[in-house]
Amino acid sequence: MVFIQSYCEANTSISHTWVDEGIAPCFYFTLVPSILLSISFFLGTVHCICYQKYGTSMEPKFIPRSRLYGFQLALTVLLLLQFLGGMVWRAASSGELPGYVVLYSCFSTLGWAWALALLRVERWRVPLMDRTRGHSTALLVFWALAFSAENLAFVSWYSPHWWWDLETTQKEVQFALWLIRYVCTGLLFFIGLKAPGLPRRPYMLLINEDERDVENSTQSLLGRTEENQSTWQGFRKKVRLLVPYMWPRGNIILQVLVLFCLGLLGVERAINVLVPIYYKNIVNGLTDGSSWHTVASTVVIYVGLKFLQGGGAGASGFVSNIRSFLWIRVQQFTNRVVQVRLFAHLHSLSLRWHLGRKTGDVLRSIDRGTSSINSLLSYIVFSIFPTIADIVISIIYFVNFFNAWFGLIVFICMTLYLSKCRMLKDNYKTETQLPSLKLHCCEKVIAP
Repeated sequence: MVFIQSYCEANTSISHTWVDEGIAPCFYFTLVPSILLSISFFLGTVHCICYQKYGTSMEPKFIPRSRLYGFQLALTVLLLLQFLGGMVWRAASSGELPGYVVLYSCFSTLGWAWALALLRVERWRVPLMDRTRGHSTALLVFWALAFSAENLAFVSWYSPHWWWDLETTQKEVQFALWLIRYVCTGLLFFIGLKAPGLPRRPYMLLINEDERDVENSTQSLLGRTEENQSTWQGFRKKVRLLVPYMWPRGNIILQVLVLFCLGLLGVERAINVLVPIYYKNIVNGLTDGSSWHTVASTVVIYVGLKFLQGGGAGASGFVSNIRSFLWIRVQQFTNRVVQVRLFAHLHSLSLRWHLGRKTGDVLRSIDRGTSSINSLLSYIVFSIFPTIADIVISIIYFVNFFNAWFGLIVFICMTLYLSKCRMLKDNYKTETQLPSLKLHCCEKVIAP
């Protein structure tokens, strides 16, 4: 016989948010499912209405077959079974069931069932004027908040009301259920950024790709290549293709310049960390009444670091300008090697090919392809990798000097920001496909 005597457990109340060095379980397991159910219901309902009103059913031949999509469905079903199984197990083991446990299981089941339905809708229906790729904002926000909510359990690491000590069988089972939720929500979020079960291109391009046009045929070839390889695989392919041009073989001077530029990148990362630290030391010195000599030396060091860093993120600093100046010779080496290979490839083509092409268009494509390769190489080396390094350094710094909660906040914020940037990049790439096609053609020529 199962009894529900009170909403919260004995000697606790839902108004108590922080109990014994941790979040109160009654408050946590009431707030989290309520927020997730609200988001999944309201955003999901609006999304389904838009898909039903402004969308159309996709033809089965345009829906990609993906095992990862089946894995997404399996993870969602596993979460649904976990919520129901946890409530049944607790009722059978103790006989007394708090009200918040029933609410948590019911609300979580409804929220994840609605997310499962929305996942199915996105696979079989698509807006006619869709210009983006990937899952909707509703699903991504739902998965991100669910994963973030499971990370909140780490805040209550020292609380005896949670399961971290594993002293009883009940706590061991609760820990196992939490581990299932943590792994499943994390995998759903990170797999959702890739969106394996959705088309890689807008639906209007898929249904119009039978037109007989040179650019459309090239786009079809590019689309089939993108369907057969993931975004990460394409990124690795570009990196492997461009690394030989970043490391010039047979030229010791240029190799030393490359190493020196990479060292300046590390110096920039260190300066970005030291500038706010010395700014804090200046404020503390002025408020704590430190000696004039200490404050003056700190200000001088701060001004020197700010001169090296430059304004904002260091785009116009002394170190950045020196690195850009030294990298010019590496760019010139890349231009020379790529253009020589392109001209050698053109000279090896047949006379019929040259008679059917305009020389001006070919030279223009060569120039644009070479500049695109240089831009992509500089973007990978001096933008992507430094940004990832800055994020990792900031997370480590916040975790060491504050606590893991601040590091988690930085990680979640940057993950959501990068996922949004990926959606905008995909939208822009769809609008401007011709330059990417020229870069793709140049990659085919210069590939060793």
